[in-house]
Amino acid sequence: MKNDGLIPDLTQAPLPARKPSWLRMKRQGGADYNDVKRLLRTSSLNTVCESANCPNRGECFNSRTATFMLLGDICTRHCTFCNIPGGRVAPVDPDEPRRVAEAVNELALKFAVVTSVNRDDLPDGGAAHFASTIRRIRRLNAGCGVEVLIPDFQGDPLALETVLTAAPEVLNHNLETVPRLYRAMRPQADYRRSLQVLRRSRQWADAFGSDIRVKTGIMVGVGETRDEVVDLIKDAADCGIRIMTIGQYLQPSLRHHPVLRYVEPAEFDELAHIGRELGIEWMESGPMVRSSYHAREQSDALGVRSQSPPTRAATG
Repeated sequence: MKNDGLIPDLTQAPLPARKPSWLRMKRQGGADYNDVKRLLRTSSLNTVCESANCPNRGECFNSRTATFMLLGDICTRHCTFCNIPGGRVAPVDPDEPRRVAEAVNELALKFAVVTSVNRDDLPDGGAAHFASTIRRIRRLNAGCGVEVLIPDFQGDPLALETVLTAAPEVLNHNLETVPRLYRAMRPQADYRRSLQVLRRSRQWADAFGSDIRVKTGIMVGVGETRDEVVDLIKDAADCGIRIMTIGQYLQPSLRHHPVLRYVEPAEFDELAHIGRELGIEWMESGPMVRSSYHAREQSDALGVRSQSPPTRAATG
């Protein structure tokens, strides 16, 4: 591919200094950690914690929580930052929502986080499966809040509406990186389409008087500039984002997009301040932050209330 200056020339990129002390993973293991691992295996459930090699999985599993990943562990997209492999996907498992709900119950979660691989092979991108999982969790776990981290559903507004009408407490869709780097990192995605997902979600919530929080997240250290990040935060605020996460990108393997810079903790603090000044209620910004990190704490701090499906279907 010809490099027209819009994406970094990775063949000339200098290697960053060795990983700094503030990026040390916490210890994995212990009774709760092993119990969560056992539950996931016996329930035949996937988590983004394991599939994406999240550096916080030790902390989260030891707190008896995890981010459930629906629709298999193979993705139809080939993002260069992600550890989840692409390839031939499995058939949809209609029993998966029940197993997720039962795992939430066994873990005694008060707030569950659910995501999925991209399934561009499905007519609705997996939206109905998300909605079924939300309903199943609620049916078996009274008062449990739900955050969903959804794909873009290829911009299909009806698929998005399917998820929204199941009334998750938090609707998350990650922008991931600045628009200039989409071709290098998210070649099958589109920045404007992702913004539209966020904007439509906020407009839907406002139209139905719903208190659904709309959330997004990005990685830094991949070749972006400070001004580009600030412009992205402005775009997010303009879409009505209430919660935003910013974390340091860590390269899963030598085959993935390289780390071009380790961002100092003080810079994360500055970006959080900018986001709050622009009206984003909660900025979770730090080197080890990931999209679902401290999701329950965010929900509690913002007083997120349990949602109910709207009394009529959305139209238009």
